[in-house]
Amino acid sequence: QLQLVESGGGLVQPGGSLRLSCAASGSIFSINTMGWYRQAPGKQRELVATITSGGRTNYADSVKGRFTISRDNAKNTVYLQMNSLKPEDTAVYYCNVDIRAFQAGGVIPPRGYDYWGQGTQVIVSS
Repeated sequence: QLQLVESGGGLVQPGGSLRLSCAASGSIFSINTMGWYRQAPGKQRELVATITSGGRTNYADSVKGRFTISRDNAKNTVYLQMNSLKPEDTAVYYCNVDIRAFQAGGVIPPRGYDYWGQGTQVIVSS
């Protein structure tokens, strides 16, 4: 079965850095867009960054210039390098991956579906 495993969260002081990883595994035919979202306490989940299969990136204004999204297609993994972290970056971070997965009998669906990671906590505090 498909699985997304996130890692890299933790506690960091303001101005510090963290690197998140999200690895997809299972019966994968292809992966399209990969991305990161976050949800702070009492707030809605919001987009942080996305990257297409061709490498085109998109960032929320609040993280531009501080965060960098990248991917390793050979490892089916997406990364989020977070620098100059601020207390307002505190949230649970979720990866989201658009996957075309093999179905029963080896059938390949015409389109992908969104899959979510389990979430990893990032706390920025002194």
